[in-house]
Amino acid sequence: MIYCVEDDSAIRELMLYTLRASGFDAEGFGDGDCFFSAMEKEHPQLVLLDIMLPGMDGIAILKKLRADPNAARIPVILASAKGTEYDKVLGLDLGADDYLAKPFGMMEMVSRIRAVLRRSAPAEKAQLSMGTLQLDTASHTVTAGGSRVTLTLKEFELLRLFLSAPGRVFTREQLLEKVWGTDYIGESRTVDVHIGTLRTKLGACGDYIRTVRGVGYRMEERV
Repeated sequence: MIYCVEDDSAIRELMLYTLRASGFDAEGFGDGDCFFSAMEKEHPQLVLLDIMLPGMDGIAILKKLRADPNAARIPVILASAKGTEYDKVLGLDLGADDYLAKPFGMMEMVSRIRAVLRRSAPAEKAQLSMGTLQLDTASHTVTAGGSRVTLTLKEFELLRLFLSAPGRVFTREQLLEKVWGTDYIGESRTVDVHIGTLRTKLGACGDYIRTVRGVGYRMEERV
C-alpha cells in the first residue's frame, strides 16, 4: 500500500491512477489529519508526501512520523514545487528517503518508489522453514520430512513466497503477479495446477498449504 498526501485533487488522482495501473495498492489524502487517521488503521509500505499542505505541512508530518517508533521506518519520498536546495536538504536530513521536484513525470515517480522500496526491503532469510519443511534460498533446495524434494522453478517460487509470509492469504491473481509476473497472459487455473503438484511433491508437508475458499491460498502449520 502506497499513501499519497497531496492537496491538489487533480494531481492526487493522477498519482493514484498511475500507481494502481503499475500494480500498487494506493490511497490518497488531502491533508495531514486524514493521513494520520488512515495510519491508525493501516501502515503503508511507503508515503509519497507533498511539502506544501494545508494545516500541518509535509515537514511537520515527516517529523511526526520519524518520532513515532511504530512508523519511523516507513520510507518517505518528499515532493515539492518549491524546488529549493534548502527544502531538499532539510527533508533528507529529517529522514526522507528521496525527493521529487515538481513538476515530475508519473513514470519517474513510479521508478523512484520502486527504487526506495528495493533499498528499504529487509534482507531475505537464507533458510525458510515450517515444521519439517525447509527451503534454502542459497542452494535452491527443499527438504520435507528430512527428504530432498525436487521442484520446478515456479513451484519453488510459490513455496518461497508462502514460507516468507506464513498465515497470509494470497489470491490467485497475487500469486500470478508475484510468481509469473505482470506480463503473464493466462488463466488463474495455472496457479491451482501448480499448487496441486507442489502439495503432492511435499507429501505430508503439503497439508501446510491451505485453500481459502473463494479467496486463494495460505500456508500455516497444522496443530
